[in-house]
Amino acid sequence: MIIFDEKEKIFKIDTENTSYVMGVIDEKYLVHIYYGKKLSGTHLAYLLDMDKEELSEIHINYGEKSSFLDRLPMEYPTSGMGDFRQSCIEVAQDIGKYGVELYYDSYEIIDGKPELEGLPSTFGDDVQTLCINLKDDILKLEVELRYSVFAGNDAVMRSAVISNCGDKPLYLDKVLSACVELGYGQNEYITLHGSWARERRIDRQRVGFGYHSVESSRGISSHQEHPFMAVVSEGATQETGDVYAMNFVYSGNFVSFIEKSQFGSQRFAMGINPRGFCWKLGAGEKFAAPEVVMVYSDSGLDKMTSTFHDLYREHLIRKSWVYSKRPVLINNWEGTYFDFDEKKIFDIAKEASKHGIEMLVMDDGWFGKRNDDRTSLGDWFVNEEKLKGGLKKLVDNVNSLGMKFGIWFEPEMISPESELYKKHPDWAVHIEGREPGQVRNQLVLDLSRREVIEYVYESVASILRQANIEYVKWDMNRPFTDIGSSELDADRQGEIMHRHTLAVYELQGRLLKEFPYLLLENCSSGGARFDPGMLYFSPQIWCSDDTDAIERLAIQESTALMYPLSVIGAHVSDCPNHTVGRVTPFKTRGIIAMAGTFGYELDVTKIPEEDRDMIASQVETYKKYCPLIQSGDYYRIASYQNNHYFDCYEIVSKDKKEAILVFVQVIAQPNMHSIRVKLKGLENEAKYKINGTEYDADALMNGGFIIKRPWGDFQAELFHIEKIND
Repeated sequence: MIIFDEKEKIFKIDTENTSYVMGVIDEKYLVHIYYGKKLSGTHLAYLLDMDKEELSEIHINYGEKSSFLDRLPMEYPTSGMGDFRQSCIEVAQDIGKYGVELYYDSYEIIDGKPELEGLPSTFGDDVQTLCINLKDDILKLEVELRYSVFAGNDAVMRSAVISNCGDKPLYLDKVLSACVELGYGQNEYITLHGSWARERRIDRQRVGFGYHSVESSRGISSHQEHPFMAVVSEGATQETGDVYAMNFVYSGNFVSFIEKSQFGSQRFAMGINPRGFCWKLGAGEKFAAPEVVMVYSDSGLDKMTSTFHDLYREHLIRKSWVYSKRPVLINNWEGTYFDFDEKKIFDIAKEASKHGIEMLVMDDGWFGKRNDDRTSLGDWFVNEEKLKGGLKKLVDNVNSLGMKFGIWFEPEMISPESELYKKHPDWAVHIEGREPGQVRNQLVLDLSRREVIEYVYESVASILRQANIEYVKWDMNRPFTDIGSSELDADRQGEIMHRHTLAVYELQGRLLKEFPYLLLENCSSGGARFDPGMLYFSPQIWCSDDTDAIERLAIQESTALMYPLSVIGAHVSDCPNHTVGRVTPFKTRGIIAMAGTFGYELDVTKIPEEDRDMIASQVETYKKYCPLIQSGDYYRIASYQNNHYFDCYEIVSKDKKEAILVFVQVIAQPNMHSIRVKLKGLENEAKYKINGTEYDADALMNGGFIIKRPWGDFQAELFHIEKIND
């Protein structure tokens, strides 16, 4: 519910459990008043801590305007006019830089949610949106702040649309999407850091005075940082404490920061990274800033996680896939790398089909002259020396086994050793006269050019039109360097990376429109573009190139902080693991991969018979629990990242009739008998059965469930928990 109290000059956005409150002072400035647990009334101006009880009593002392603004909790802070804290917007004119001062103009409350042109965003019915219009009459600039809430969910969706209402161009040097003033108090902030093969490790730090940020300037959301930040009260746990979190529905450069001012107030914001960004906004043009999902929890991280999971399942993932059973697939990459032909692919499919695997995905190496990673990206035609008889024949043969077929692409890239590069070297992102920096022997295509976008689309679509291909793995294996375009004017070079991201969204949207049945899985050298922007197009994203089960415990735990398990690409891979060399039991690999999309990444014809014989039962178990994994509430019980010897999590159905508990003993300890874990989310007065034994729910949640320690490292168990009917 969204209201404007005319008397109090208060905007109030209520969800089921939270309130977000703003107000207008001196008929000029939109200020932030409160965000937190739900409030009943609107007499809230005193919470501004500006020594007044009513907003109408607060006036600017123009002799101390700068001091006034530097203390004021601004809803969308600007630069250059006296607020010396971090801003949300910076704008230059063609004759030089000017400060920005936005005054409140008007508002509108609408049923529904406007789209953000060219950008993914949450969608659905039973939603309200507040649009607040701010103006800078000197710059002829308008900013529309948008706030949307869906019934039944506590998230607040934030975005901003910038309009040039003048007759001269403006240059947007910085446009963030959301800001919230958190007031005072001792807080900590949680971010996710990493690198290739060790994405999204949880980092928790105290908020001290000054500026604390995470960001990507790599052209993608990146392995190294993640477009998520949570500010939590000191000592907050899974079940207790205040949590303020932001997640960016965007797949390019981002920044998120928490800044503690001289007075102890804290400003928390997120948006496109201004580093390397400058957007020329012509007369009459608009710029849409991507959406930020903002969540408040008064009951720790579990409640935050639940809010994100429910929102993304109901309002971000394509409805055709969100709760449908995904095919259990086998990918040949770690099984063969580039060394395969049509016979090898078919042999893998034939053996896999005997064990209940439902789809064969042919990875890198099927096109051009691609026998290693040094050539052929951009040459999207089938290598018929490797796949004799062509693609359709192979797909038909795999389909004859009762299996679906999928294929790998890396459409955004070009190899210097390719036919495409010989014809169009200018199609690569580059700085004229400089030797380009390659990663994985490849360059980035310049998707700011329309002809490049059309070439990429037809390259992918023409392959899909040739055969019954039902799955695409869309990869992107390098960050941006040498950022320049031979197509764009000099004053538009700062638009390249944002234009690239918009082009990727356009390409994937068009692909799904032409091939609506397609299961699209995004990938970026593993998990470098695992973000809500990609999730809008693909209901699953490859989580990490590190498929080691024990490494995946930390990666998948952190990913599940805000993303549903059903979107986490997770496979059973070969041992010794190709990344870390660890040997883990096949059973353990299977159980851990079930906290995701579930599949296999190996040569099924070569693994030990004992392991191969487990596949059918693993597939059957996954299918049995798939609806629960896709729709249930996820709870973190224990973290291997914290205790260093065991991991534990639980998934509980919405109706609380069943649950599964996963326990992984990472490191065995000597002379220890058992482990007690306290379950969560069960119906308090009900009885449940585990392994044939009945338990009271309150005993399981308050006293705990006893797990006898298995013998040896890397051992996993999955427990099914069923409610006993009255």
